[in-house]
Amino acid sequence: MRVADLLVAVLLCSAAPALAQSERGGPVAGPVQLKAIPLGTGNMRGATVDESWISIGGQRAVRNVREATLTPILPDPARATGAAVIVAPGGGFVMLSMESEGLSVARWLADHGIAAFVLKYRLRQTPADQPGFMKALVAVLARASGNKEGEERIATPDEPAADAIAALKLVRARAGEWHIDPARIGLLGFSAGAMTALGVVEHSAPDTMPAFVAPIYGSMAPIPVPADAPPLFTALALDDPLFGKMGYGLVQSWQAARRPAELHVYQSGGHGFGLGKPGTTSTSWIESFRLWLDTNGFLGRPRK
Repeated sequence: MRVADLLVAVLLCSAAPALAQSERGGPVAGPVQLKAIPLGTGNMRGATVDESWISIGGQRAVRNVREATLTPILPDPARATGAAVIVAPGGGFVMLSMESEGLSVARWLADHGIAAFVLKYRLRQTPADQPGFMKALVAVLARASGNKEGEERIATPDEPAADAIAALKLVRARAGEWHIDPARIGLLGFSAGAMTALGVVEHSAPDTMPAFVAPIYGSMAPIPVPADAPPLFTALALDDPLFGKMGYGLVQSWQAARRPAELHVYQSGGHGFGLGKPGTTSTSWIESFRLWLDTNGFLGRPRK
């Protein structure tokens, strides 16, 4: 069971099977994160609870992130295309689905010649105890599920977008070291990470605008689109209980601004399908994303 499937089951009070303690937000050891780079954006405002790793649905996640980091996952130099993607996991700004929406996605990208960087951005604080955390998480999902077409998006904290901008600056500054073209660095975000990526586009200065942006199963509400907004790739499932019935105002915003946009809508997949929910066509989105990058000239030729 994937992270978001479990969380939505909790939210909707469905009759999901009983799960072990470690499957329901219980503590686990964090993965070994060699090369995780501190972004130096400071401590989360008012943070008092320490960061901790948990398992939900068998997938590692992290909560109460107080200081942001960036973990590079680089391709084999023989396959490197020169493109780079900063990956922002989701989790309602109270946790980050680091495995299913971060490390797994980054490894796929690296296997296909695209440098990937997993962003662990700062989060809103939740209670240290497990029941308190689950209550806070369900409250976030309840607010999200109430959004309908035309309503304002969920309020997002300032820190995640600031962390994403810092990540962009860092990757551009070290592009030569990582064999990356600084003009081909984009943002890929899931759910809350999608809203983080869009927040960067809304508020970036010209020197911090990503080359492309890919919000995956995030809010579809319209946003103000800058004249220099990057090309947009977005995907979601029609049966997404949080954002599947909001319409496509986000894409229409890009169209109105005369900026390139591509939308993929899947019959099923729910919310939080990561690399795709088995048995549905949502498993094709990441290959479509790679093809879209290539078609729009972001991948170039593999290095010799």
